[in-house]
Parts: sequence; structure tokens; C-alpha cells
Amino acid sequence: MLQQFNQKNRDLLININGELVHRDEAGISPFDSAVQGGDAVWEGLRLYEGRIFKLRQHLDRLRGSALAIAFDSIPSHEEITDQIRRTLAANGMRDGVHIRLTLTRGVKITSGMDPRLNQAGPTLIVLAEHKPPVYDTGGISLITSSVRRFPPDCLDPKIHSANLLQSILAKIEANVAGADDAVMLDMRGFIAETNATHLFIVQDGQLATSRTVACPEGITRSTVLALCREHGIPVAERDISLAEAYRADEVFCTGTMGELASVTAIDGRTIGDGAPGAVARRLSDLYRELTAEGGESVI
Repeated sequence: MLQQFNQKNRDLLININGELVHRDEAGISPFDSAVQGGDAVWEGLRLYEGRIFKLRQHLDRLRGSALAIAFDSIPSHEEITDQIRRTLAANGMRDGVHIRLTLTRGVKITSGMDPRLNQAGPTLIVLAEHKPPVYDTGGISLITSSVRRFPPDCLDPKIHSANLLQSILAKIEANVAGADDAVMLDMRGFIAETNATHLFIVQDGQLATSRTVACPEGITRSTVLALCREHGIPVAERDISLAEAYRADEVFCTGTMGELASVTAIDGRTIGDGAPGAVARRLSDLYRELTAEGGESVI
């Protein structure tokens, strides 16, 4: 799975602290915290017919992450939403759009890691692209990465930070192995998530997904859990081993960038019959119904 350049994005306008700049001219200071140390938090949003799905939950998580790492200043939900609206309007966007929000601690007076050096900020970046869900609807393949997800006592995954080096290293291993993405284990050897998404397994009609011990509190993940409970689909949040995934009837992943995507192979093992399963298809249909109706209007 390699994303391709979309010609619709050739002349994107990027919003940096309220200033709309052509993608070829956009930039932030080399003294910005995101450049200096990955000191930033982020969210991925998806636009459906002029509405952003679960916008409030995403902005709550952005704010919670910024509070957890002691940002001095955090824009209000209303301020961020206004900048999203301006960005979408400037680019003439309404549907099939993915939005990357990045909030950095801001600009430092000199190079260094000390947050007291940040005397201007934060920096808010709104990057909206024409981008449909990125995964192959026919199913994706995974390998297991040697890179482990941190537990909360090392780096709490509830902080949705822009320091993605763990995920990048895992993705490199997937690329070398010819797989789409990589399964990442926690320090105890249980499945945490992939380098980019949460995982669900299905066995005998029962769903399970990992506890949020070494993975973030995913918004698509929580939406799928709510759909299961609403529609009487048995589901549990628990530790899951690789062996359980290998022998599962179905495996699928969830995330804003790719919505719900079936996994048809892990570490060379075919999952189920090697095609998207009935439970994943049903939940995908229910999820599409939600996104067709819900969300906050920003157009």
C-alpha cells in the first residue's frame, strides 16, 4: 500500500496560524518545537459532504494531549474549527477530504529542548487534502514488527504526539517485507495496534480488540465498539496474542485515514478465507451509515 500523489492537491492552500499559503511556499520556523523535537500533538479528521465526523471528540483529544504535555496556550475548539472552515473554503473542499491538524508548542528563542525557550506559540497547522480512505477494500497484509509500543510508564499512548518514530520504524519493516503495515506488540508480547491503526479480531462471532494500555484511545475504534453494543454484536476489550490473530475467522483494522479495512494475511498466515469477512462488512456498512448522517457542518 503506497499512497500516490493526487493531482487535485497540486495547488493546496495550507493554513499556518491563520495564514493561507500555497503548499510550495508553506513552512514553519526551524526553531519551532515540531522541528526541534517532535514536540507537537495532532489529529486526523475526515470530511463527508461538508461535515467532519466526530469533530468534537477529535478536538477533545487534541486538547487533552496538549494539556498532558503542559502546553502554555491551547486554541479553543471554536478557534480551531474556524481555521478548518477557512481552509476548506479556500480549497473548495466538500467531500473525500482528510484533514491533518498539528498543534506545536510554538517557536523557541534558541535551539534546545527546554519548554521555557518557547516564548511564541502555539503553532496551528491545518493541512486538508483530497484523499479517500487509503486501504485496499479487498484486504491488506501485515507482518509483526520487532519495534514494541511503549507502556504508559515510558510514554503514555493517551498523548497523541507527533513523535511517530516508533511507527515509522515499524512501517519500514513492513515495506521491506512487502506487507501493507505492521502489527506492533506491547512490552508483554500482546498486540497493541498496527503502526497506523487499531486491530479487531473475530472468532466464532465474538469480537475482541486490545485494551488501551499501549495504544491510543482511537476514535474510530470507540465508534466501532459503540456500534457493536448498539447492534448486539458481542465485543470485548482484552489482551490479544498473535496466535489468536493468526487463527481468527476475521481481522480488521480501524482508523480515520482508512476507516475499516479487512486484514487477509499476517506473517504469511491467511486469515479466514483470505477475503473480507461478514462481520467486517456489516460493521463497515453501519459505519458508512453513521458518516452519511453524522458530524459537524463546516461548510
